[in-house]
Amino acid sequence: MTTIREVPQPTKIVFGTDGWRARVADEFTFESVRRCADGLARYVVDRGEQAKGVVIAYDRRFASEHFAAVAAEVLLAQDIPVAFARQAVPTQMSSYEVVERGAAAGIVITASHNPWTDNGFKVKAPTGSAAGPEILAVLEATIATNGGTAIERRPFADAEAAGLVEWYDPYPGYEQYVRRTVDIDALKAADVSVLVDPMYGAGAGWLPRMLAGGKIRVHEIHTERNPFFGGINPEPIRPNADEALGILAAGGYDLGLLLDGDADRAGAADEQGNFIHQLEVTGLLMYYLAEHRGLREPVVESVNNTAMALRLGKHYDIPVYETSVGFKYIGPKMIETGAMMGAEESGGYGFGMHLPERDGIYADLLLLDLFLREKAAGRWPVSKALAAFHELAGPSFYRRIDVHFDRPTYDAVKARVLVELRDHPPAELAGQPVVRTQVLSTNDGFKWFLADGSWLLVRASGTEPLVRVYTEATSSAAADACVAAAMPSNMIPTAGVPPASPPVALSNTIQRSAFAPPPSTTGSPLDVASTWRAPFNTVDTWRSTVIGSAVGLLTVSSIRAK
Repeated sequence: MTTIREVPQPTKIVFGTDGWRARVADEFTFESVRRCADGLARYVVDRGEQAKGVVIAYDRRFASEHFAAVAAEVLLAQDIPVAFARQAVPTQMSSYEVVERGAAAGIVITASHNPWTDNGFKVKAPTGSAAGPEILAVLEATIATNGGTAIERRPFADAEAAGLVEWYDPYPGYEQYVRRTVDIDALKAADVSVLVDPMYGAGAGWLPRMLAGGKIRVHEIHTERNPFFGGINPEPIRPNADEALGILAAGGYDLGLLLDGDADRAGAADEQGNFIHQLEVTGLLMYYLAEHRGLREPVVESVNNTAMALRLGKHYDIPVYETSVGFKYIGPKMIETGAMMGAEESGGYGFGMHLPERDGIYADLLLLDLFLREKAAGRWPVSKALAAFHELAGPSFYRRIDVHFDRPTYDAVKARVLVELRDHPPAELAGQPVVRTQVLSTNDGFKWFLADGSWLLVRASGTEPLVRVYTEATSSAAADACVAAAMPSNMIPTAGVPPASPPVALSNTIQRSAFAPPPSTTGSPLDVASTWRAPFNTVDTWRSTVIGSAVGLLTVSSIRAK
C-alpha cells in the first residue's frame, strides 16, 4: 500500500502564455483566485487608478461565476469598483468593455480550451490586449508573497449596496462596435446555410443572434451549458470538432464555423466537412484583409504559425513580424507596429480595426464575409475557394501533437527535454538535412527548418503540463515522410482510421487517446491533431515519449542516450 503525506503549501502561481490555469479544487481554489486578484488590486492601487475600475467576466466552466465574485470582493476591499457580467460571456467581451470604459484592467475567469477539469485567471491590459510581461511581473511579485496570508475582501452584496458594482451586458454595445467594420446586414442577406459549433462554451448564441432576421440560415449545435464539454476539450480543432464535421459531410450546409470554450478562438470547415486547419485560417484572414479589404498594414504571427504569411506578405508587400507564443506577446507587437492582424497557431486572431486581442466571433464573421466575397467572384463552393487560395499562398500540410504529462513531474520533464534538445539537436529530419535551427526567445523550445521551407517545432507549454510538437510541410509527401521518419507505419494516423495501439514495449508509458474522424471526411494526416498521455514516474523516459514514439516526427539517430 502506498500512502502520501504532505504538508500543505501555498499554490505556486505562474502566469503562462495566456493567464494562469490549474485544476479546480486542487490548485485552482477560492484562495488562489483571491491571491491573483490581490496581485491585480496592488497593481491598480500602485498606479493610482482605483477610480477607473476593473471589468470582470467569466465563462461557462464549473463555478466560474462564483470564482469571479471572489475576485471582485478582493478588488472591492480596496475601493476599486467593478463592472460584473450578468452572465457568462466570451472572453473578448471583457477586452471590449475595458476599452469602452477606459478601465484600469480586466479579469476573466476561464481556462479557454483546457480540459473540463481546469479553470483559469486571465488579465486584460487597459488596451484590451492580454496583459503583457510588465503587468504580469507586478502581479507575480505580489502573488509570490501573499500565500498563506489574510487577504482583505469586502462582501459582494455589501459593495453592491454601496454602488461599487455595476452589472453589464456587452451584447448591444459589441454589436454596434462590430458594425463599424463589418457589414452585418450584407451577411444577413446572404443565401447560404451555416453550421455553428460553440462547443458548449460562452460563445453559444452570439453568431445566430448577430445574423438573425435575414435570408442566411444559421444552425447551432452544442448550445447548452455543459461544464464537461461533452467529453471533449473545447478547442476548435480535430478531433474535438469531428461531430460538426460529420454533420457538414452529410450535406445541407455551405460552411462550418467553430468557437472554443470562451469564444476567443475560431475555426472553420468547408461544405464537405473538411477541417480548415488553424494555419490555413491565418492565411485566409490575411488574404481577406489584403485582397478584399485592400489593407497593407503589418501582420504579426507567433513562431509556431504558418509560412504562408511570409509568402502572402511578399505577394502583397506586407511586413510580417514573428513573436513568441501567446497573445501577451502578439497583442503588444500589434500595437507597436500598427498591425492589421495578429494570429497564433491555436486559432486566436486579433485585428487592428477591432481589438488587439483574440476574438473568435469577429474572426468567424470575417471568414463568412471572405467566402461570400469569393462566391461573388465565382470561387464557390468553399472548397473551390480554398483551392484558389492555395494557388496563391502555397500549400500547407500541418500537424500538431500534444504529449501530456502528470503535473507533479512536468517541471522536471520540461527541463530535461529542453536540455537534451539543446545539447543533441537532430541533424536531419526524415532524411533531409536541417538547414537552420531557431532557439525560441522564451527559452521553451526549438524550431528546425528544411530547405523546402518545411519546419518542425518542439515547445513546452506554459499553460498546461504538456510538450507540443508542430510541423508544417509544403507537400503531403514531405509531411508523410516527416511522420514516417521515426514513427512505425501502423501508428501514423490516416483519414478516417485511428492508428493502431503503440508497440508493446511502450504500452506502459504511452497511452493515446482514441479518435476516429468521420469516414466521409478527407484530408492529409497532418490535418489531424493527436493527443498522447505520458504518465511516467521518471524523466529518464522522456525521450522515447516526446521524440521517439509519441511525436514520430524527429529523426532520433543523432540523439544518443546518455
